[in-house]
Amino acid sequence: MTIVESSFICRFFLSLWAALVGAWEDSRVGKALGALGKSFARQVKGSAVCRFLWREGTLPKSWGTSLTCRALTFILNIPCAICRWIYGLCKGVWDGSLAFRAITGLGGMPYLCLGGFVALMLMVPHGNWDNRWALMAAIALVALFALGSAVKPQNRLEMVELGPWFTLFMAFVCYAFLASLSWSMSIRFMGFYLAAFLLCLLAVSAVKRYEQVELMVALVVAGLTVAALYGCYQGVIGVEVVANQQDMSVNAGMPGRVYAFFDNPNNFAELLVMLTPLNYALFLNAKTWRGKVGALFSFGVCAIALGFTYSRSGWLGIALATVVFIAFCNWKLIPLLLVLGACCIPLLPETIYNRILTIGNTKDSSTSYRFAIYGASGVLMKDYWYRGVGLGSDILTKTFRGYPPMFDGNFPIHTHNNYLQVWAEMGPGGIITFICMLLSQVKAGIKGYVSCTDRRVKNLLAAGVAGFCGILLISVAEYTWFYARNMFIYFFLFGLIAACVKLARNSTT
Repeated sequence: MTIVESSFICRFFLSLWAALVGAWEDSRVGKALGALGKSFARQVKGSAVCRFLWREGTLPKSWGTSLTCRALTFILNIPCAICRWIYGLCKGVWDGSLAFRAITGLGGMPYLCLGGFVALMLMVPHGNWDNRWALMAAIALVALFALGSAVKPQNRLEMVELGPWFTLFMAFVCYAFLASLSWSMSIRFMGFYLAAFLLCLLAVSAVKRYEQVELMVALVVAGLTVAALYGCYQGVIGVEVVANQQDMSVNAGMPGRVYAFFDNPNNFAELLVMLTPLNYALFLNAKTWRGKVGALFSFGVCAIALGFTYSRSGWLGIALATVVFIAFCNWKLIPLLLVLGACCIPLLPETIYNRILTIGNTKDSSTSYRFAIYGASGVLMKDYWYRGVGLGSDILTKTFRGYPPMFDGNFPIHTHNNYLQVWAEMGPGGIITFICMLLSQVKAGIKGYVSCTDRRVKNLLAAGVAGFCGILLISVAEYTWFYARNMFIYFFLFGLIAACVKLARNSTT
C-alpha cells in the first residue's frame, strides 16, 4: 500500500482517470447522454420486445422441477450417495485414517482443486500437454468431489444450474457421435466434450460462497499470468515468423507472433480474451492495495501478451469484452471509453497499428483464405445440412476430401467458425440448441447482475459475461474449439458464469 501511495505513476493515472470520469459526468454532453439514455431505457424497458426477451421462458422456468432434470441430477450424484453410504458404515475407520481425512478434506474444497488444475493446464507447454489429461483430471476431480461430499452432504453436483439448453446441446453432442460417419474418428472428440462438461459442472457445483469462487478465479488468473509473462518474454526476444500465420505482403515489418505455451498465437489470444476480463473484477473487489496491484499487473502483462499475438480477432474480442464490462458497471462511460480508445490508437507501436489496418482487407491471405474455407463449407453443407457429418473436426476433414479442393489444392481442416462447425457436425438441432444455450447464458448473466445485491458477485459476473461475449465474437472468424484446451476453458467460463448467477440469486434470498 505504501509503495502504491508513494508511486507517482500510479497516483497520476488514478487521479487522471478520476478527473476524466468526473469531468465527463459533469459535462453537458455527459449529462445530455445520461438523460437521453434514461429516457431511451424507460421506453425500451416498457416495450413488448423487451418484455418478451426479459421474461423467463417456459422451458427454463420448468427445468428445475422437471423429471429430466431430477433424473439427471440423481444419476450424476450416485457417486456422492455411495460415498456418504460408505462413510456412514465405516465412520470410525474413515475418521481414524489420516489418508482418508486428507483426501476428504481436499474433496471438501473442490473450488481449490479445480482452480489449481485449470491454472496448471494454462502453464503446461504445448509439447508436454496431452488432452487426455483433461479427461482424467476431470474424472478424478469428480471422484474427489464425491469423497468430499461424504462429510459435507450439502455438496452435490448441481445440474439444474446449467439450464435446459445446455442439457439439450449435450444431447445433440451424443447424437452427433452416434450418427457420425465414423465412430472411430469421433470417439476422441466425445472424450473432449465429456471433459468440458465435467469441468463446467464442477465449476458451478464447487462454490457456495463468494470467497470460494474468488479463490478459484485467482488461481486461474495466476496460471494465465504465468503464460502471459512467457508470451511477453517471447515478444521481447522474438520468435520465428511463420508464413502461414501472417501475410508479410500486407504486414511488412511485423515480427513473429507469440504463442506462449500453446500451439498457435490465435489459440493464445482466445485464452487471453476469455480470462483477462476477470482481472477487472479482481481489481474492483480487492480489499487491499496489494490485491489491486496484483490484478493490475496481471492485466498489464496479459494486455501486452495479447498485443504480441498480433491476433486481430483477439483485439476485437478484448475490445468488446471491455465495452461489455463497462456497460455493466456504468454504461454512461462507454462514449468516454470509445473516445479514449480512439485517441490511443496513434500511440500504438507501428507494427500493431499496421496490423489493425489490415482488418477486413481481402488482400490479406488469411482473410481471403477464410472466405475460401467458407465457400468449401457451403458446398459440403448442401449435402449434410440436415444431419451433420458427425462429432469432431477429423471426420469433417475426411468428408471435405470427397469434394473439390480449394483454389490452392488443399482441403479445409475445419470451417473457421464455431457456429458453422457445430452445424456441420451436429445438424440443425445442434446449432439451434447451441445458440439458445449461449443466448440463455448471457441473458441469465444480465438478469443475475441486475437482481444481485452483492457488489463483489456483480463485478465477477460482469467480467465473466464480458469475457464470454469476447469469445463469442471471435467465434465468428475462428473455430475456437479446434485447440482442445481452449474448449475446456470455454466451458469452464460457462460454468463460472452459472456459479455467479447462483450466488447472485442466493444474495437476494
